[in-house]
Amino acid sequence: MIALSLAEIAEIVGGRLHRAQGTETVRAGVEFDSRKLAEGGLFVALPGERVDGHSFAARAVRSGAAGVLAAREVDAPSVLVPPLAEGEAHARSVALAGDTDGSGAAVLAALGKLARHVVTELSAGELTVVGVTGSSGKTSTKDLIAQLLEPLGPTVAPPGSFNNELGHPWTALRADAGTRHLVLELSARGPGHIAELAAVAPPRIGVVLNVGSAHVGEFGSREGIARTKGELVEALPPEGLAVLNLDDPLVAAMADRTSARVVGVGEHPAASVRAAEVTVDEQARPSFRLVTPRGEAAVRLPLHGEHQVGNALAAAAVALELGASVDEVAARLGAVQHRSERRMEVGTSPDGITVLNDSYNANPESVRAGLKALASMSRGRREEQADREEHGRRSWAVLGVMGELGADSVHAHDEIGRLAVRLNINRLVVVGEDAAAMHQGASHEGSWGEESVLVPDADAAIALLREELRAGDVVLVKASKVARLWRVADAVLAGGAAVSGGAA
Repeated sequence: MIALSLAEIAEIVGGRLHRAQGTETVRAGVEFDSRKLAEGGLFVALPGERVDGHSFAARAVRSGAAGVLAAREVDAPSVLVPPLAEGEAHARSVALAGDTDGSGAAVLAALGKLARHVVTELSAGELTVVGVTGSSGKTSTKDLIAQLLEPLGPTVAPPGSFNNELGHPWTALRADAGTRHLVLELSARGPGHIAELAAVAPPRIGVVLNVGSAHVGEFGSREGIARTKGELVEALPPEGLAVLNLDDPLVAAMADRTSARVVGVGEHPAASVRAAEVTVDEQARPSFRLVTPRGEAAVRLPLHGEHQVGNALAAAAVALELGASVDEVAARLGAVQHRSERRMEVGTSPDGITVLNDSYNANPESVRAGLKALASMSRGRREEQADREEHGRRSWAVLGVMGELGADSVHAHDEIGRLAVRLNINRLVVVGEDAAAMHQGASHEGSWGEESVLVPDADAAIALLREELRAGDVVLVKASKVARLWRVADAVLAGGAAVSGGAA
């Protein structure tokens, strides 16, 4: 963060000083957790489900904070933010846990104004803001972009999926005068959300990956989702760049919604940054020929799942725009690492069981991608050992509910169950009644008996797997966060260790 006095912050957010001279200077980033504050940071007091951050204001300053951003008077140097005018609150802020009086929404609105000021100041210099959105793949692509840009200059990107009205300004305020690239992930649960986040940290480069079924219950249709995802390219300046996935017609159509230059990516023949000759190995790791206007290069991704090709192409387009050569992009893509947990992580238990842990979240598109990766990995194992049943090499899909699908939920879950049969997955374990249509679909698609089973919860899934898994089996674990199925992945990876819960 650039250095700002509390008096300057008060002016930026339209607040007033309290117990402060105004000369107190914030030189580090902002934090919602007083235990994580750096010396000279700004403590942001937010109400919570169990505790209120205002109660920790004095402790935060004693620990080194320069001041506090608060909605009411606290016993510490602070900037008190004004209450929101009627209708001003961010649509998602009203759902902030513990925010019964709108004070949390007011603090978040002020934090957004502060981030906007800092990013605008830095963008007048050498900072480039890159925004990424899409129904799936945002976090993985954000991580890829950051790794490709880091050799070109200091880069800031959020950890995990810190992509809403809390995480967005928090990440933006990590940028300082030395930062060259700010890579941000933009999520949405309704119309206008992407536009609001883009206003907090105006992007010069916008990446739209896909339009799927995630949150279709809130948007009503994929076309409604597309209208909101396209708010990112509408926010780009004429001198900016829109990176659009031409393999998705709803994304390709967004070219008409931006004044920025457009670069198409994908396997589509019209894509400027294109993948040709795509193959996957026995671990579902894709390889392809990267084709660009500046030349071609071979790429072998160390990530799992053919869907990672599209993510890599989007990252490549951004890196090429910001100065990397084709050969540099190819080499860096071949050396990328997982940075966000529970997203297509592959591990092996002491018992010799391979786990594909993609349990962070789920929607129909990402579950299909996970099942295809599982099928590829199990095919590779069949090539190693022809008689996999005799030697215990089987593919298992442990799947839970895909949330926020609205009226399409039953059909979407049914289709996933049928796909598991068509991909020749050996065993399907469906977790929870909310996902029961997966079991129903699998049972109707083929003459399955015990190949598909419905269990009530994660503990039941763990018990079943401990009893039936054998060395060499490959297990995919995937569901929306509410199912907490990472407990299953953790239990399998631990081998015989007992599991008594799991951290969120």
